[in-house]
Amino acid sequence: MNEHIYSESDWMQSLMRGEQPSDKSLREHLLLVHRSHPGFTESCALKCRDSLGRNSYELLASVVDPKRHSHILDLACGSGVLLEVCRQRCGPKSELTGVDMSPEELVLARQRNPHLENSLHVGMAQNLHFIGDDFFDVVLCHWALTLMDQVPLVLREVKRVLKKNGVFAAIVDGDPETAPGYAELHKIIYSFVNQQYPNYGGTDLGDPRVREGVSLERLAKQTFTDAEVKIEPMVFCLDATPDVLAREVAGFFYASFVVSLQEQDHMLEQLERFFTKQGKGNRCSFSLPVNKLVVCLSPDIDRG
Repeated sequence: MNEHIYSESDWMQSLMRGEQPSDKSLREHLLLVHRSHPGFTESCALKCRDSLGRNSYELLASVVDPKRHSHILDLACGSGVLLEVCRQRCGPKSELTGVDMSPEELVLARQRNPHLENSLHVGMAQNLHFIGDDFFDVVLCHWALTLMDQVPLVLREVKRVLKKNGVFAAIVDGDPETAPGYAELHKIIYSFVNQQYPNYGGTDLGDPRVREGVSLERLAKQTFTDAEVKIEPMVFCLDATPDVLAREVAGFFYASFVVSLQEQDHMLEQLERFFTKQGKGNRCSFSLPVNKLVVCLSPDIDRG
């Protein structure tokens, strides 16, 4: 992690000046992180499991019905993990498409899904102009809606490209209070960030309405006016030794990337001590709060 790169981003500079960063600066900051660390989000997400033993990619893919759904879009597909899971679920006849704004992530997605070479596109969720109307049976978005700007515009684009009886589903951040210890871990990481950047945390990466179930449901219903909208809260868990959990947790938070090189080891030490205090030896646990959003369109829905 090279915090000097990130501290020079316009998004970070705006925070340091006490200003509200622009949408453009947010995108550039996220691109910078993913350029330096492509694929970083999948490490922890793949290992965390729900009560049925599924990771969040498998949970999200479960909304796809292989008998009814053949055209599937992974919006902000990242390194292509979800596309791989969908292919395993739906078979080789399914038509999968991935869109991401990071060319570096798409390199990994093509390596993981070489059969999708011509179906992976650099693009923005706010402007899917290269996709026609009423095209997809399902649009999926794994842990990216949380980070997006202009979310109402994103949702309108999703609605446009979905078929009249289509499904939109997303995994987003859940309520920290539902996951034991999550708020404390957040506090540890942000305490190190705020030593250097006191204003960090005062402005969310993305739209804060996506991070709260009630406001997310309201936001979705404003676009999908006649659709069935459901928010399902859940908790994913990862069991491992304290040192492994410390590294996984640190690598999952965007905030960790702006911690100075000198302080990163101290942060990891504090995180490891937190898990050691659980007193469970090799079976210490990290709990991750999640909301699953599912929007089911009706065939007679107003497309306006």
